[in-house]
Amino acid sequence: MLYHRRNRPARGVFESDSVATLVFTTVCANGRKQWLTNPQVHAALQATWRRHVHWVVTRYVIMPDHPHLFAEPGEQPLPFDTWVTVWKTGVTHILKIPEFRWQAASFHHRIRSYEDYNEKLNYMNENPVKAGLVERIEDWPYRGDVFQHYHWWP
Repeated sequence: MLYHRRNRPARGVFESDSVATLVFTTVCANGRKQWLTNPQVHAALQATWRRHVHWVVTRYVIMPDHPHLFAEPGEQPLPFDTWVTVWKTGVTHILKIPEFRWQAASFHHRIRSYEDYNEKLNYMNENPVKAGLVERIEDWPYRGDVFQHYHWWP
């Protein structure tokens, strides 16, 4: 079977009332500039994710030039891409540093199984280790859970 590799992010996320919706996404800093791993940005991301609960961020890892996160529909969900734009704007507004900009879109993947979730979780957790930033994920200060999750994923 041949798979087509995307060179641009897909738009939208399929949602269903009969199947839990969980999305793994990556959002890059403009030009892949490395401004995300500091306590001020970490706090701004957490505050913005808590404020904009149209989608609920569960686990996340922030890399120097991109965060990885899991999100599920929250209160009155917006279209996923709109929600990403809303929280990126919120972070930019909190920080008030013009050089801290985001790329226009995000890359996302809808989780379809427990195995799929574990694969993405392992990838996310290994990112700082593979980049040589820490020896163990437990030592990386820019990660966590914003909201607890109560579905089939741990």
